Amino acid sequence: MTRMTRTGGLAAAGLIASLFATTAMAQQQFVTIGTGGVTGVYYAVGGAVCRLMNKERAKTGLRCSVESTGGSVFNVNAIKSGEIDFGLAQSDIQFNAAKGTGQFKDATVADLRAVFSVHPEPFTVLARKEAGITKFEDFKGKRLNVGNPGSGTRASMEQLLSKLGWTMADLSLAAELKADEHGAALCDNKIDGFFYGVGHPSANIQDPTTSCGARLVPLSGPVADALVKEFPYYAKTKIPGGLYANNPNPTETYGVLATIVTSAKVSEKTVYEFTKAVFDNLDEFKKLHPAFANLDPKVMIKDGLSAGLHPGAVKYYKEKGWL
Repeated sequence: MTRMTRTGGLAAAGLIASLFATTAMAQQQFVTIGTGGVTGVYYAVGGAVCRLMNKERAKTGLRCSVESTGGSVFNVNAIKSGEIDFGLAQSDIQFNAAKGTGQFKDATVADLRAVFSVHPEPFTVLARKEAGITKFEDFKGKRLNVGNPGSGTRASMEQLLSKLGWTMADLSLAAELKADEHGAALCDNKIDGFFYGVGHPSANIQDPTTSCGARLVPLSGPVADALVKEFPYYAKTKIPGGLYANNPNPTETYGVLATIVTSAKVSEKTVYEFTKAVFDNLDEFKKLHPAFANLDPKVMIKDGLSAGLHPGAVKYYKEKGWL
C-alpha cells in the first residue's frame, strides 16, 4: 500500500512538473536573428545580442537564437515574409529596401524598420600573392569570387562592376562562394581573389593572409570616388596597416555600416527588450568582438538608418534622453 502511494505520488509530481514546464514553454517567446556566414562578423553580432538577451529571459520571457543565413538581402526578405524577427543588413541594402531602389525596385519593403547600426564594413578585396594584382581593375579576365546570391556583398559587387562598365563575363570565373568558403578557395588556387564587405579585424581575412600570404587590394580612384559621391550610404575609409599578416600598409577603400533591422509587425515590447539588452550592457557588448570596440550610441541610433526607427527602439532611446 505504501509503495503504491509513493509511486502514485511520484507520478503526480512528475505530471505537475511537466505541466509547469509546458506552461513555461508556452509563455516563452522565441526571437530569431538572421546573420550571415558563421565565420563573419554578422554571426558574431547575432551571438553577442542573443547572449545579452538570454541573460534576462526569465524576466522578459524572450529567448533569442541566431541563424546563419545568406546575408543582407536574404535577411530583409526573410523579415518581410515573417521567417525571422531581426536581421543584419548592410546600410545600402537597408536603403534600397526602404526606398524601393536597387534590387528592391519592384518590391519596396514597406514594413521594414531600423533598430540601430553596428560596426563599419569596409569593402575588402583580397588577392593571391602570385596573381600579380595591385588594383581592382587587374581582376579583368581573372577568377573572382563575387559573393553568394542574397548577400549584401554580392549586391555591392554588382554595383561596382556596373560603375566600371563590366559584366560578369569580363571575369574568367565569377565564383559565388559563401563568405566562409572563399578564404580556403583562395589559398587552394581555385580563385584569384574575392570581394567582401566585413568589419575588421575578421577571421575571414586573417586566415588567408596568414596561411598563404594573401594581399589586400585597394578600392580607390575615380570609380570609388563616383560611387561615394552618388550614394549617401557609402563613405571612404581605410583598413589599418599591420592589422593582418603580410599587409603592413593601410589599404584605401570605401564601405557601408552594418545595421540591425526588423519589421513593423514585431511587437514594441520585443524590440524594446532587444534594444535595451544591447545598450544597457554596451560595455560588455563591445568586448565580445574587436570590431565593436569603438561603437558610440550617438552614431548607432542615426547613422546608416534609412528605414524608420521601430517604436520599440524609439521608446528606449527617449527613455535614455537620446531622442
